[in-house]
Amino acid sequence: MKILITGGAGYLGSTMIPMLLQKGHEVTLYDIFFWGISPILPIADNNNLKIIKGDIRDREHLANVMTGKDAIIHLAAIVGYPARDNDPECAINTNIEGTKNISELKIANQILVYASTGSCYGAVKGLCSEETSISPLTLYGSSKAEGEKMVLAVGGIALRLATVFGLSPRLRLDLLVNELTYKVVSCKEFDLYEGSFRRTFLHVKDAAQAFIFAIEHASEMKGQAYNVGDEKMNMTKYQLAMLIQKNVKGSKITESSSGEDKDKRDYEVSYAKIKMLGYKSTLSVEQGIRDMLKVFPHILRTEIGSCKNMKIPI
Repeated sequence: MKILITGGAGYLGSTMIPMLLQKGHEVTLYDIFFWGISPILPIADNNNLKIIKGDIRDREHLANVMTGKDAIIHLAAIVGYPARDNDPECAINTNIEGTKNISELKIANQILVYASTGSCYGAVKGLCSEETSISPLTLYGSSKAEGEKMVLAVGGIALRLATVFGLSPRLRLDLLVNELTYKVVSCKEFDLYEGSFRRTFLHVKDAAQAFIFAIEHASEMKGQAYNVGDEKMNMTKYQLAMLIQKNVKGSKITESSSGEDKDKRDYEVSYAKIKMLGYKSTLSVEQGIRDMLKVFPHILRTEIGSCKNMKIPI
């Protein structure tokens, strides 16, 4: 297949593209390269990969790039509530207007798979399924929810990803598992707030595989949203912290009564809908932690600041 990936040089895209190339697909990477091009250097010489610098807000350019593609995997976005809150206008233009462009330019026979998020649910009591009403509390969640509506209206597929973690060619340290693991390695001791909040997690490789799965099962999945993750990785932030502490000798994480999570995510998620089609995750949180512990002691990050009274907000 001829597949276009927006935001393909990012955390998820740089993990996914090698998988697609290995399957023999022709991939066009469309990215603004805000974080640079180095994550895709190892695969740049592949004859089935085309690299284009572009912005999803540039409708004319996007239209030309989308022409002739069998499938579009839409990853490009301003991600996470801190990034969106710092520049809300950019977030709206990129996440909503950019997704609107893709949805309107999509033709009937093209497959469209959209990277959505569990943040669409907002504050929910109990178990979340795709039937649970979405009520996002942040600009991040709201922009993703709005994008979902446009994608589903044209027969696309929305994947509501659990909190992703793990190593990637474009490494992110602002995701809960990655951030907490790095801070444990760097600081050994610090405070964690709202440790009782429940979250659910997904390795970046399993997240990438979910998009490939959606393309391969598009006829069954089109026009619908799917939670993507694994019930085995429903856990509290404190349980996650203890799992990391177990793997880092000499570390100590204590709970703090101060601090607030803007996303208010505190729920368990059901993944039965996508599992019924045959999708399943393969990598555990602990495996991801162990892999990161091979790398993180060798990363220098001067902006981490003081370890004293450090709190994990995400």
